Amino acid sequence: MSAIMRTDIMPTATIHLKSGKERPLAGRHPWVFSGAVARVEGVVDGGAADIVSAKGDWLARGYYNSKSQIVARVLTWDRDEAIDTAMVERKIDAAIDLRRRTGFDFTADAPTTAFRLINSESDFLPGVVADYYAGIIVVQFTTLGAEGFKAAIVAALTARIEPRAILERSDADSRAREGLAPAGGLLLGELADDAIRVRENGAVFFVDLHHGHKTGFYLDQRDNRAVMARLLANAGPAPLVLNSFAYTGAFGVYACRANAGARVINLEDSQPALEVARQNCDINGCTDRSEFIKGNAFEQLRRYRDAGRSFDAVILDPPNFAASQGKIPGALRGYKDINLLGIKLVKPGGILATFCCSGLIDWQTFRWSVFSALHDAGRSGQVLVSTGHPADHPWLLNHPEGEYLKGLFIRV
Repeated sequence: MSAIMRTDIMPTATIHLKSGKERPLAGRHPWVFSGAVARVEGVVDGGAADIVSAKGDWLARGYYNSKSQIVARVLTWDRDEAIDTAMVERKIDAAIDLRRRTGFDFTADAPTTAFRLINSESDFLPGVVADYYAGIIVVQFTTLGAEGFKAAIVAALTARIEPRAILERSDADSRAREGLAPAGGLLLGELADDAIRVRENGAVFFVDLHHGHKTGFYLDQRDNRAVMARLLANAGPAPLVLNSFAYTGAFGVYACRANAGARVINLEDSQPALEVARQNCDINGCTDRSEFIKGNAFEQLRRYRDAGRSFDAVILDPPNFAASQGKIPGALRGYKDINLLGIKLVKPGGILATFCCSGLIDWQTFRWSVFSALHDAGRSGQVLVSTGHPADHPWLLNHPEGEYLKGLFIRV
């Protein structure tokens, strides 16, 4: 067990900040960067510490990692709250209660059986992600301090949810920045197959929990898929939809279910993902109206443009182009380029659904990249819906980095 799971009433270690560096913590931002620290006393990597100002005023309590640029992450703003198993259990209870109050439940016959259960800093457990998939929980521990919670979190989830299995998928790139190697495997129960079935708003999807992106499925796009369905429901008798970066075809399935005449081209560069997309279309009864093309989205959209193709709706759901600060300039070029291509393929009066999942690209910058693409295409765009996170992916106003997902539904 790591040092952070000690049941001491209070830590004896202290992180002293430089003068003037206490303002983010005073505003309850949960991160302390290495450049803000003057000195540390008695702190071990992964261990708990009090965080104090240059004058010695107590600010917060969290865990420490000298190997990370974010050297401390706050766990409590209450000076009387100890960092122990009871604290972890209280935070998990609050996260479960929030999901239930926002319409999610754990029953087998629920219309939606896949959702996020713990959302890291946004549920006050930095470095911890837990997603629920029809009786199975997939967990990720992305920081050194979170590693110390692993046993307590697994025990708490087991007692409260009684899942069939708990699978670890701690394979995010961010672990390397914490000095951690990837980790994974079953922590509880058994999984007979890699792929399981889940329901989402009544649709059925296969999810590969062991190998799929993130924890297996893009749970955060659930509400946006429903918006796309509403816009296509009355889009005419036979709308043609281009689902770019289709992954396992969820947007395409929603389109087919919303409009009985809808025809969908699912474009994806991963053959395994396309095979799952075929299965998802088949189980939802829309294979005969779906096409599956393996290819690079930038290259294929250019081919469609050069061939004079056009679509009633174009969906652009690319991966994160800006995983670090140094990649932001290239990411912005990528976002503008893909939106310019998409806009040129939309029929007059058609819909562009475009998304950005990078927390390093803010809303204003994302909107500007789409506007610039519209300008270069010589077209106008009516924003019908501006979207972000669903309720199971909350984010904190005092931690804007947690707001990563941005979406625009535009009539071009």
